[in-house]
Amino acid sequence: MLASTQASTMLALQDQMNAKVNPDWVATRSPFLRAVVIEASEAIEHHGWKWWKKQECDLEQLQMELVDIWHFVLSAILLDHEGDPTKALDDVFAAIDQTELTFDGQLITFSELTLLDKLELMIGLASAKRYSIGLFSALLVDCQMTWDDLYAQYVSKNVLNFFRQDNGYKEGTYIKEWSGREDNEHLVEVMTTLDVKAASYQDDLYQELNKRYQLLNVT
Repeated sequence: MLASTQASTMLALQDQMNAKVNPDWVATRSPFLRAVVIEASEAIEHHGWKWWKKQECDLEQLQMELVDIWHFVLSAILLDHEGDPTKALDDVFAAIDQTELTFDGQLITFSELTLLDKLELMIGLASAKRYSIGLFSALLVDCQMTWDDLYAQYVSKNVLNFFRQDNGYKEGTYIKEWSGREDNEHLVEVMTTLDVKAASYQDDLYQELNKRYQLLNVT
C-alpha cells in the first residue's frame, strides 16, 4: 500500500520538477493527460501487441513507462488543486482502492481486463481528460510492481529528469542516447548498484548518471 509520506514526497518532487521546467507551470496548465496518452501507447509497444509477429514483453521498460505515466498523473492531480500538494494528497487516496469505473456509459471492472486492456482504458480516460488512481494501481499489479517499487523508481526517474534539464533537455542540446542506448536503460543499470533507502540516494544517483554521461562523451 502507498504510504502517506511516500505520496507527499512524490507530489512535492513533481511540483519541484514542473517548476524547474516552467516556474509558472500551474497557470500555464500544460496538457499532462495528453502525455499520459503517449506514454501509455509506448507501454503497449514495450509489452508487445502485434499478433502477426513474435514479440517479447520488456518488463523493465514497461515498468519505466508506468513511472513516466505516474509523473503526468501526479501533475494532473496537482493542477486540479491549483498546485497545492497538501490538497492533492487527499485526491490520491480517495480513489486508490477503486476497482471499477463507468466509462462511455459502461461499467468496467478492472479485474476483468488484461494488462493491454487496462492501458487502452487509461488512454481513453486521458483522452477524455480523466484519470483513475485505482486503474493505475491495478496496472502496477499486472506489471509486477508494488507501490514501494513505484516510489523507488519514481524518485530515480525524477533524478534523471532533473539531470536532463540540467544538461540542456529544454534547450534541445541534451543527448538522450548514450553510446547507442537510451538514458532510461542506463538509469535502470545504475539503480541496481545503489541503495535506494540511503539518505544520499538521490545525490548518489545523480552523480553516477553524470559520470556515465561524461564517460560516453555525449556532451
